[in-house]
Amino acid sequence: MRRLMLLRHAKTETDAPSGQDHDRRLDERGRSDAAEIGHWIGRNPPFPELVLVSTAVRAKQTWDLAWDEMKDRVKAPEVELLDELYGAEPAQLLRIVRMASASDPKRLMLVGHNPGMHELALMLAGSGDAAAKKSLEDNLPTAGLAILDFAIDDWNEVAFRRGKLVRFTSPKLLKQALDD
Repeated sequence: MRRLMLLRHAKTETDAPSGQDHDRRLDERGRSDAAEIGHWIGRNPPFPELVLVSTAVRAKQTWDLAWDEMKDRVKAPEVELLDELYGAEPAQLLRIVRMASASDPKRLMLVGHNPGMHELALMLAGSGDAAAKKSLEDNLPTAGLAILDFAIDDWNEVAFRRGKLVRFTSPKLLKQALDD
């Protein structure tokens, strides 16, 4: 069994001071949302063993803030920054996931960007929580997290429609659950 966690970066400023998209930082809501999703992850095992993070400032900040919220409860995962996650399409993301077979973590997290992360989640989810799948169809929102399980022994075996969507959540959905 392998678990893949796809975390989209949190809400960002419209423009970076440098003018470069890669340098956009989290805004106030993004900082709060990244911490909130990290808090949720830290209370809902199993936890990632390897985290691959886009080199974009907003993705690194999202991971750092999420990690701050979970580090007292979770064994520190291996973390790698990957340029290839920035702007990656689903096929590229799938190759990155499959490359995890080299270190073979049982649980892998990607921290990246739409539209690639959203499209990948939809393409991988062949079964699972119907309500979560319906919610995910429209969007993987900022700080949104899709969790998929694969009945496989090697990351090289990950394929489209072979994943089971176990959970889809976001800070907005977490707040709605509290209000219900």
